[in-house]
This record gives sequence, C-alpha cells and structure tokens, in this order.
Amino acid sequence: MMEFRPSVARKATGWCLIVLGVFGTVLPFLQGFLFLVLGTFVLRHQYLWAHRGLGWVESRWPDAVAKVEGMEARLIERVRGGGRRIRATLTRGR
Repeated sequence: MMEFRPSVARKATGWCLIVLGVFGTVLPFLQGFLFLVLGTFVLRHQYLWAHRGLGWVESRWPDAVAKVEGMEARLIERVRGGGRRIRATLTRGR
C-alpha cells in the first residue's frame, strides 16, 4: 500500500535529482544512475511510478535501500533539531 505525502519541496528536489541523472548519463563526470535512483527515492511518496521504480531497486539491492531510508530519517531529525535550536535561540532574546 502506497502512502501519498504531497510536498512541493520533495517534488522539486526529486525532479532536480532526476534532471541531474539525465545529464549524468551523457556527461562523463556525473554519476547518472546514482542521481536517477536518488531522485526516484525522493519522489517515492509523491508518484506511483516512483514507488514502483523504487520497488525494483529494493528488490535488487535491499540492504542499500534500507541504509538510505535510515540516513533519510536521521537527516530529517537533524534538520528538525536544528530548526528547534534556531527558534529557541531567536526567542531567547525576547
């Protein structure tokens, strides 16, 4: 069962990664496949085709997908914690 979580920021980030992946298939200094997979990973809760594509990647490399999901969870928590620290610092002076 797929859970849609619409987010403009995730869509923009995912599409930028996919565009970089397309350029990477032509340019020798970019890892095109890596950016395509990362873009699909970011868009997995936005579009059904991305969810299915990630299912293919997960069937091929299950450990890698689990590691990336763990990294994403830690990154989101770190960003939220940073936001709380910034808000606390700004409201402390009032």
